[in-house]
Order: sequence, then structure tokens, then C-alpha cells
Amino acid sequence: MAIKAPKGTKDLLPMDSYKWQYIESKLRNIAAEYACKEIRTPIFEYTELFLRGVGETTDVVQKEMYTFNDKGNRSITLKAEGTAPAARAFIENGLFNEVQPMKMFYFTPVFRYENVQKGRLRQHHQFGVEVFGSKEASLDAEVISLAMRVFRGFGIKNLELNINNIGCPTCRAKYNEALKEYLRSRYDELCDICKSRFERNPMRILDCKNKKCKEIAAEAPIILDYVCDECDEHFEMLKKCLETLNIEYKVDPHIVRGLDYYTRTVFEVINNDITVCGGGRYNGLIKEISGKDIPAVGFGMGIERLLLTMQENNIEIPKPNHVDLYIGSMGDAGKIESLRLANILREKEIKCECDHMSKSVKAQMKYANKLEATYTMILGDNEINEGKARLKRMEDGHQFDVNLKDLDSIVKIVKGL
Repeated sequence: MAIKAPKGTKDLLPMDSYKWQYIESKLRNIAAEYACKEIRTPIFEYTELFLRGVGETTDVVQKEMYTFNDKGNRSITLKAEGTAPAARAFIENGLFNEVQPMKMFYFTPVFRYENVQKGRLRQHHQFGVEVFGSKEASLDAEVISLAMRVFRGFGIKNLELNINNIGCPTCRAKYNEALKEYLRSRYDELCDICKSRFERNPMRILDCKNKKCKEIAAEAPIILDYVCDECDEHFEMLKKCLETLNIEYKVDPHIVRGLDYYTRTVFEVINNDITVCGGGRYNGLIKEISGKDIPAVGFGMGIERLLLTMQENNIEIPKPNHVDLYIGSMGDAGKIESLRLANILREKEIKCECDHMSKSVKAQMKYANKLEATYTMILGDNEINEGKARLKRMEDGHQFDVNLKDLDSIVKIVKGL
């Protein structure tokens, strides 16, 4: 029986890789517009990072993490999300000593053991932006602006930005008491996991995916009625900044996000009723994992979900030209010469291919067509002896007589110079 890829994983095939390259290139350029630099963190971390950073009562920690003991009996977890590792790297490498705010972005695989469904895999890939060092609401607005810029850059419309203010530990304590008071009368209706959250972290109940728990959460008190003056002022400034940037938004008091490190601002970007991006401020994360009180804000979006969104919005990704010149051959001498010329032309930045399957000339031309080669050239004994060949432009059949000893002239034709 053939071995297959594990459930919830997907191969990226050669004929589709250009889509990812296009997206990653565009995302890098947009991140650069906002002065963000790339960070890369390990694919696994000590489990404690996610327990302390993400929160022991979250769905991610309780249900979804891939955790195991290594040969040294240390608890290791495959990267469950990108923010906590970025925060750990920020502290461990002393980036707080650099000029602040420190703006960074990343592409990373993320591992979650969850039900496999459309746009949701057990190994998926994320583009994330994290900014450390500033507590200003203007930075929240800029990070949201970057996220919206991404979708606009790909031509995605019908976007809805929802924001909320979930306060700080001080005002959240008051809200938790009010929430527990409400939930107490409906405690028996909660799922077992939410019952375990009731005392330790009742806000996590608002993020439960259980149908009954969602119905209960819909009627719960909203945190906006309990935020302190400082958190309220921050939220009002965020709204002013978004309006200044001409970014439309809606306040959704039911957004809490699924990770414990969020404070104050949380937001989600929706396209056709599907969440395509989420993030917010997490002022307490650095303090939780290191003791240093450093504010931060960021977001994450799934690459697979982004691709799916583009597809559903009928946005085509331009297909690049993979082969500039296919050098076909006849006979052994032609095969050797085509190999030699292809190698030289590659060093001159011409994308070349030649025959390695001993195909007939007709079959080679069919292959060149499948490769969508821009130009083709056939080398046989006559061409080698005369030092001349014909270069054919496949689009219209136009032919150019070329000197095989003057490769720069071939380069000029192929590059359209």
C-alpha cells in the first residue's frame, strides 16, 4: 500500500508553486512599505512558551497543539501560532535594545490538530506581522492598515473590518465577575470544557465553538460596558486614526479572539462571511514570558485561506514564463552541444531547457510547447558545423538566424533587448 501524506497536510506541487511565490513576493513588498523586516523562528518551541503565552484554557492549548517529549524528555510543541515565538525571539535576542518600535513580519508553517475543512489544514501557513515597543493606538491603526493594504493589493473587495476593545487586566477582572454572574445561572448547559474554564478564565467561554455555548455567549454582558477610562481613550483614538486613514470599520462587541494574550484592540477582517485575517494588541505577552513590560500589536493571516479567497473572488495569479529558450537536438553531437549552450546561457540569466529523454524532434517541440517556452532552437550536425542556427519565437513563429559563437546576440533576442 502506497504511503500517503498525513491527514490535514497538502503537497505544494511544481505547477502551483508560482502562486505561492507571487503571494510571498507581494507580501514582502507590502511589508517593506511599512518598514517591516523579516524574522524566522524555529518550527518547534518548548511547550511552556505556548502554555504561558497563548493560555492554558484556550482551544489551541487544550485541543489543538502537537506536543511530544524529545529524547531528552523535554516537552516540545510544533509551532501552534507565530506571535509567541516572535515575542520569545524579541526577548532572547535583546531586540528591545534596538530602536523601537521593532517591526517584523514572517512566513511560517503552523500546526493545529483540528477538523480538516475547506481552507483549514492541520499544517497550514501564515503570514504574520508583529510590532513591539509602542502602546499608541496609532500603531494599532497602522497595523490594521497594513492588513487591509494586503487585501487591496491582491484586488480583494467586499471586505468588512470589525474591531473591539477587550480591555486590560484591571477592567477585565470586573468584567469577568459580571460574566460569571451571568453564566452561573446557565452553568449546567455549558460543555465540559467551558465548565472547566468557568473559574479560571470565563472569557474563553465566549470563544467556544459548541453550538449551545455560542447561544449562551450571544446573550452575555459585553466587555465594552466595563472597560476603564484609559482603555476607552485608547479605543476612541484607534477609531479616530482609522477614520483619518479612510478605513471603514464596525464595532463588534462579541469579538474576543481565541488567544489569551490579547489586550485592548482586537480585530477581524471578513470577506463573504469568512474571517480572512485576525489580530490585535497584546501588551501582556512579553511580560508573561519574560517579566519585561513591553507593548505589542500584530496580526496573522493564512496563506491557504488567502489563496482560497482570491479564487472565490475570481482573481487570477499571473503565470510566469518558466522557460525562455528550449534547445532541441538531433544526434549525439547535437545533444552535447545543446547541453553546453544551455549551461552557458543560464549563466547569462536565460532560463533554458534541453532534451534529456532522447525524444524525437517532433516530441521535443511538443514538450517545449508544454513548457510554454518563449523561444526554441534545434541543434544538429549541420548547425554545429556551420556555427549557425534558427531561433523560433513560439508565439508567432517568427524566426531569427543566429550565430552560435555570438551568444550575446541570442541573449538580446530572447530578452527582447
